[in-house]
Amino acid sequence: MSQTIYSQTRWSLQDLFPGPQTDELETAFTRVSSLVEALEARRSELSEQISTETFLSIVKDLEVIIVLQQKIYTFAGLHFSEDTQNQVAQNLIARVDQFMAEIGNRILFFELWWKSMPDAKADMLIAASGDYAYWLEAVRHFIPHTLSEAEEKIVNIKNVTGVSALQMVYSSITNRYNFKLEVNGEMKEITRGELMMYVRQGDPDLRARAYQELYKVYGGDSTILGQIYQAVVRDWRNEQVSLRKHGAPISARNLINDIPDEVVDTLLDVCRKNAGVFQRYFKLKAKWLGLERLRRYDLYAPVAQSDKAYDFNQGTELVLDAFEKFDPRFAEMAKRVFDQNHLDSEVRKGKRGGAFCWPSGPDLTPWVMLNYQGKADDVSTMAHELGHAIHGMLAADHSIFTFHSNLPLAETASTFGEMVLVDYLLQHENDAAVRRDILFSQVDDAYATIMRQAFFALFEREAHEMINNNASVADLSEAYLKNLQEQFGDAVEISDEFRWEWISIPHIYDVPFYVYAYTFGQLLVLSLYQQYKAEGESFKPRYTKILSTGGSKAPVRVLSEAGINVYDPNFWQGGFDVLTNLVAQLEAIPVEK
Repeated sequence: MSQTIYSQTRWSLQDLFPGPQTDELETAFTRVSSLVEALEARRSELSEQISTETFLSIVKDLEVIIVLQQKIYTFAGLHFSEDTQNQVAQNLIARVDQFMAEIGNRILFFELWWKSMPDAKADMLIAASGDYAYWLEAVRHFIPHTLSEAEEKIVNIKNVTGVSALQMVYSSITNRYNFKLEVNGEMKEITRGELMMYVRQGDPDLRARAYQELYKVYGGDSTILGQIYQAVVRDWRNEQVSLRKHGAPISARNLINDIPDEVVDTLLDVCRKNAGVFQRYFKLKAKWLGLERLRRYDLYAPVAQSDKAYDFNQGTELVLDAFEKFDPRFAEMAKRVFDQNHLDSEVRKGKRGGAFCWPSGPDLTPWVMLNYQGKADDVSTMAHELGHAIHGMLAADHSIFTFHSNLPLAETASTFGEMVLVDYLLQHENDAAVRRDILFSQVDDAYATIMRQAFFALFEREAHEMINNNASVADLSEAYLKNLQEQFGDAVEISDEFRWEWISIPHIYDVPFYVYAYTFGQLLVLSLYQQYKAEGESFKPRYTKILSTGGSKAPVRVLSEAGINVYDPNFWQGGFDVLTNLVAQLEAIPVEK
């Protein structure tokens, strides 16, 4: 790659707006309102007799509004993520939520009219609509779950001060947490991201104390955090089941993802049946760590005492070089994120924890947030999030309506990117201890992405029913412990404080039933990666085609065209067969005493 030296920085949002209190941002708010007013004036043109030309003209007017609206929303969300305690950022995101709801209500008439079209007329317009086709088709899937215009407007506006406000409160409470941990005789006050670095270190006492501190802090707020979750779940059921008549709470997410219920049920059933694969692995890992039985504290412990660290420049070069070897275009697209200063990698108090990629629209390079601390896991996370960014850039030829891939396919490029990195590291690492650590970490990460997320989804499914039957926070915590016991069997000892793990999972608050997308994506990628290893160069165009499709086709159709049948339990079992083989390889390595 180039001679560029990469250093940790805060991102720039200049490609969106110069700042939160600027004329440019105010002008954008005003322009969206003006564009909406012009669209409202065209409402009378909507009828069963509408011509294709008029229809597409209105769709394009709507597209211009959504593109600008997304830039405003992205700016507010990224600015808040930089520092969740910043009052200017808090006020802006609250204003944007309100604005989005109001604009959504004003343009709602188009979606409702479109759903009211007779099938024959709708099919004719879809056939003539080019890249908009799948979006228009998918909107009509929601016809049985659509309310009247007045009701839809009430739901939109009440969400701003209802569930969205609750989610903001949860984020503000948990992102202000500081954790205290004694390390080498020094008491440190650190963020959650910094704390979780210690659960992957070699000292078993330090790992235990890190987890104990995590759940002491979350558990201290368990009543309020649990009540927030109960309210979010009740809101979801009130809207999605009671009002919109979805058959089950998870069915609403499945329809949004355009994944049939039976596919998701099959996926989760296969995961449940394969819990023994990772239980077998955790028993092996206990032997490597010299333990009778693995504790939940030890799940991500390194099997070799390798303290290898990667400064930010080294980590970046590793990821870019790995992508370069797979496909130079992938490396160039990843590099664009750095060159345009669309990456925030610093660790700061108040900054949102974890990592994400946020694509605004097809016309802008996505933004990536990391909390980089120099561990191998941080390098993998960088590869993961840059994989998301590459996915977005490959889909940039699509409209704002068909640019974002459906959730289960959204994890394909990111997880594939991690596997490309692991292969590269194994080929270039000579230290046997580090190589062994990489192999074990690969299974650790597969567990975290597949089985852990599947059992989160199983817990969510159970929790939604329990809350509907008036379960208390204590009841939910007890159910979560049972969920862990089923997941780990007799392979892992679970301490009581892990009953609070569920209240520390932002996804189940922010996007109910999001988590199975990780499981779907990882098992899918295991299949795709096996094809890549078998086919080599001939695989790459097919894989690139999947990514460049974005959200312009139904996920089941995209995968079917790639020869994948997601209805078949044997397809999902194939992913576990790959993992079983990997565990067998690790079992064949003599355990060092």
